[in-house]
Amino acid sequence: MNRNDVTEMIIAAKIQKGIKWGDVARKVGLSKEWVTAGCLGQMTFDKKQAALIGKTFGLPAEAVALLQTVPYKGSLPTAVPTDPLIYRFYELVNVYGTTFKELIHEEFGDGIMSAIDFRMDLQREPNAAGDRVNIVMSGKFLPYKTY
Repeated sequence: MNRNDVTEMIIAAKIQKGIKWGDVARKVGLSKEWVTAGCLGQMTFDKKQAALIGKTFGLPAEAVALLQTVPYKGSLPTAVPTDPLIYRFYELVNVYGTTFKELIHEEFGDGIMSAIDFRMDLQREPNAAGDRVNIVMSGKFLPYKTY
């Protein structure tokens, strides 16, 4: 068994049991965004969190142990994503990436936005013209050091 097998077991149980990511997150006591990333193989759960995930999805002990290992991060199978929804994020970075970079540098200086010291909130935004996806991303600014 490997970490990808655990992810597949979680997804199968989620479908079979009709579980929502927000419900899992409430049990774990963390955001739905972080818990979902962890269940999809991108984060490491501690022992208590892994046990809760295991109980929720009916995972065997070997799978619970794998939830506590540091994963190989990066979940896309190809450099350019082929899934239409994920491709739109790729497209968004291609179109607005230089704008993000320019505005961040203008506001903060030379550095990057952390994907490690990071949080995200995804909500449905009701709109008469069709509901919108509202994603707020917040990453710590890390300036380049001089030496």
